[in-house]
Amino acid sequence: MSDRRLPAELPEASVGLLQGSSLYVASVLGTGILVLPALAAKVAGPASILAVVAVLLLSIPLAGTFAALAARHPDPGGVAHYVRLALGPTAARMAGYWFYLGVAVGAPIVAILGASYIGEVLGAPKWVVVLLAVCIFIPPLISNLYGLKVSGAVQLFLTALLVAIVVGVIAVAGPSSDARNFEPFLPHGWVGVGAAISLFVWAFAGWEAVTHIAAEFKNPRRVIPLATAIAIVIVGAAYLALQIVTIAVLGTNAGNGPVPLLELVKENAPGVGPIAIAIIAGVVSVGVQNTYLGAFAKLGASLGRDGDLPKWFAKGSESGGIARRSLGLACLIMLTYFVAIILKDLDLAPFILIHTSCMVAIYAAGMLAALRLLGKYSFGWWMALSSCVLVLGLLILAGWNLLIPVSLALAAIVITVIKRIRTRR
Repeated sequence: MSDRRLPAELPEASVGLLQGSSLYVASVLGTGILVLPALAAKVAGPASILAVVAVLLLSIPLAGTFAALAARHPDPGGVAHYVRLALGPTAARMAGYWFYLGVAVGAPIVAILGASYIGEVLGAPKWVVVLLAVCIFIPPLISNLYGLKVSGAVQLFLTALLVAIVVGVIAVAGPSSDARNFEPFLPHGWVGVGAAISLFVWAFAGWEAVTHIAAEFKNPRRVIPLATAIAIVIVGAAYLALQIVTIAVLGTNAGNGPVPLLELVKENAPGVGPIAIAIIAGVVSVGVQNTYLGAFAKLGASLGRDGDLPKWFAKGSESGGIARRSLGLACLIMLTYFVAIILKDLDLAPFILIHTSCMVAIYAAGMLAALRLLGKYSFGWWMALSSCVLVLGLLILAGWNLLIPVSLALAAIVITVIKRIRTRR
């Protein structure tokens, strides 16, 4: 299928290269940096460095595929829009529901993860963690009420601050490195490396989130691929550097404490270490929320525009529009999940499974759409084809958890049947 031609710059577009790169970095370099380097070091030892490199290389075609789709078909529907073009309205409704109703659970998860980290640093009780999670959610909600012109500028600042703090942590922890911590290199064999890879797969997820705001990019054909490339370099460098430092400093003790980053800096910065780590947790959580709330707002508006949600929610789907109605509905969904997590005593495991299984389903639908939309045998088409191997592995790992996106898919089919019956009448 040939790519449809688009103007060099969409009307009311406000996101440039710097803001676009910051949005991509925030959507991928999330709360994983708080715990994953230490957890991976614990299961694979020094060889966890190989896991970072492997997952980074595997994520490049996935990120490139979404960048190619977003650059050629910028629309607030994101993956749902690509699926609509390639596979039809029912499949698009499935993809839209997977993100809007399933992936939405990630917002309270991110808030609670960040708040829990801050709570551990400060020694706060669980009820304080809940209040901190609410506080983490409020700033990105306010910034997104004013659209991407405001939230994009906020994100640029948050991402710059995050990168600066990560560099600071590495610089502070570096002098405590011990070369003996890299021996033996494969203490748990290649099985440990495989376990570390499965952990880091989720660390490099999130490339699809920015597709929902692709229509807000200036000159998307040029800016989106460049922003994606910049984000890959920054995210890859951050995780690789953190992994090396974690091994060098903590060695076999990595992953033993509840606040791994604090263990990295407490020896060389005993006074400011806890404060810096608490700031990192807050900045990471707020930054991720800021990006995803904008994506949810635009997706919900596109679902209203396309008849997959009531038309009342379509306001703001146009380029430059502020989708406050859709944002309000998304927040209501997230609040429901948040209450459920509190009732489960902040046990995140079942809710993380909802998030990850829906993400895998979205990736599968997105890659199928890419194979049809991108020119056959083009560079983007080959990236999509190679990404199918990664997605197939993720589907196998998801296993029975795929029942969650299957149930949302059945709801989409039911709505299709109801629409057809009404049309005939």
